This record gives sequence, structure tokens and C-alpha cells, in this order.
Amino acid sequence: MKFTLEAKDSQSKARAGEIETAHGNIKTPIFMPVGTAGSVKAVHQTELVKDVEAQIILGNTYHLYLRPGLDVIKAAGGLHKFNAWDRPILTDSGGYQVYSLTEVRKIKEEGVTFRSHIDGSKHLFTPENVMDIQRVIGADIIMAFDECTPYPCDYSYARKSLDMTHRWLKRCCDQFDKTEPLYGYEQTLFPIVQGSVYKDLRERSAETIASYEREGNAIGGLSVGEPAEEMYAMTEVVCNILPESKPRYLMGVGTPVNLLENIALGIDMFDCVMPTRNGRNGMLFTKEGIINIKNKKWENDFSPIDATSELFADQLYSKAYLRHLIRSKEILGAQIASLHNLHFYLWLMGEARKHILNGTFYQWKKEMVVKLDQKL
Repeated sequence: MKFTLEAKDSQSKARAGEIETAHGNIKTPIFMPVGTAGSVKAVHQTELVKDVEAQIILGNTYHLYLRPGLDVIKAAGGLHKFNAWDRPILTDSGGYQVYSLTEVRKIKEEGVTFRSHIDGSKHLFTPENVMDIQRVIGADIIMAFDECTPYPCDYSYARKSLDMTHRWLKRCCDQFDKTEPLYGYEQTLFPIVQGSVYKDLRERSAETIASYEREGNAIGGLSVGEPAEEMYAMTEVVCNILPESKPRYLMGVGTPVNLLENIALGIDMFDCVMPTRNGRNGMLFTKEGIINIKNKKWENDFSPIDATSELFADQLYSKAYLRHLIRSKEILGAQIASLHNLHFYLWLMGEARKHILNGTFYQWKKEMVVKLDQKL
């Protein structure tokens, strides 16, 4: 993997760049649609390419490991061939999913023992076997195995967890470096900065992660319930330490405003289930603000969902029609809303990139964040 830094904003720390992978190049800043089980919910792969213009998607190690299982994925020739996606894929390590299984997992130095949410069967994730699992899945970018601490989290627990995450990182790197990719193309391992909302822990973690000199770095453990101001503060601390020459990935973030504010702090890559999950539940993100399509005010509104978007220009679905579909729980409603939101997120990333390249990002961002948070 290679990262080229193309431009920096003069009034913030926003950057535009390009990541080269075996399955294509990625223009940054970028938002990555989440395809937890090898599929972005309610969106066909051809729509992801043609309509959303997604450059990279995510898969989830925990979910893919449990179903369909590694034997099926390996027999298919890796996830790219299994799900017919020929662009880049990133897999997270499963650490966040294990963190969320509070009642059915135990964390020890060796790794994490957990029970499947599907059938209750018992499993063990270690730094070593998570590397091996991600080798089988075959993503272009894979994540180190870490512990994502909850919020709130007391300092003592956050410090102990961070120390263990760093020990696990060494084991991840050792296992990754002594194994080979399975499908004839290179994979890249990103370490993950942790440390909850404690500045000294975040600084120490960022310095530790940077010392491994991997091709890219991630920031985890944010967007887990902390106030946005704390997220931004921790992101700024970390971005001041992580090397400028490597892409920075903020995991699990976030709203359109979150994305723009974190781009201004130096983040290059994002992922979040929000555009699809919220879309399925009737929340639409637009250039003028947020629409709750379930509200009665849209019942007789036959104007396009977003008059400035070309996504449905040939079909012109109205707000009234989408409201009817969502309220009726029609699958088409979930599809239209998911497509709209993903298209908007990728449009927003593209606009941010244009403004960084043109030297106009800072003022544009200030104007956009005011509009994006409005409830329409």
C-alpha cells in the first residue's frame, strides 16, 4: 500500500491524498460504507459503484468468521470473489463486536473468549488467530486486535486496557509479518490508537503506534458515547503525533458534521453504519439538513427527496412516496433511503477533497456544518 499526500489546507489540518492498493486507488478524505457480513445492507454492489461511487467498503471479521465461516470464504478465493466486489476492502478485527458482547465474553492476556450471538457456541480470538482470520478473508487493509474501552471508563481500567492493547499489537505484527497473503496480492496492517478520553494515554498510545512504522494508522475507542467535543479533542491530540506521511483512519465515525470537523483535524478515512442504519429508520441526510421522513409534514410533499441530488434524477422519488414506503416497512424504502444517504456521504467527501485541493476548505466547512445539523 502506498499513500501520497497531495494537498494540505492552510487554515486547518485537512489533507487530500491518494491510497494505492492492489484492488485500486482511494482518493482521500474518504468514507467507507460498512458491509458487516460482506454486504452493505439494502444496497447492491453495482449500485455502490454506479450510484454511491464507493471506492472501498468494510467487512467485519467477527461476523464473517461466524457466518459464512472461513472455509467458505477460502474456497471462494477470499471475500473479494465471494461478494463480487473488485475494489478495496478493509476488515476490522472484531474487537469492537467482542467489546459489545459484554455479557458473553471474557478478556484475558491470551485473548478474548466469547459466545456466538448466533448459536451460543464458544470461541477464542487472539491477536495471532485474528491475523490469520483476516488473511483468509483477504481484505486489502486489516486491523490489529485491540480492546475498545467503553465510555465512561475510569482511568485505571483505560490504562491497563491500553497496555494490553499495545502488547497485543506486538503479537499482531509478529504474526502478520511471519505469514503470507493467500490470494496473490499484498495486505496492509493498521495498528489502533486507544486510551479512552485521557490525553496522556492517547499521547502514549499514538507514540507507541507510530513507532511501529506501519503503512497506516487507526484511531479507535471514540464515538462510543462521549460528547463530540471530547472526540475532537482526542482526535487532535492523536493527529499531532501520528506521522503526516501515513493515512489516518478514525473508526466508527460518524455524522456528516463529525466527518467535516475531523477532516479539519487531519483524518483521512471514516466508516460508520449511520447512513444505512438511520436511512432504514427514516432519517435522511441532505445538504440543507436532516429530514425525518416519517414526520407528517412530508405526507403530501411531492418534491424530490433532495432537489440538488442527481442520484434519482431519472425517477424523482418524492418525499411523500418515501414516507409511505418507510412507514409501510417496504424493502424499497430501505433501499432508497440507504442509497440516498450513502450517496450524500460520498458526495460530502468529494466536496471536502475539492475544497482542500482548491484552498477553500476552511470557509466551506464553517458554512456547511451550520446547515448539516439543522432539522428540516
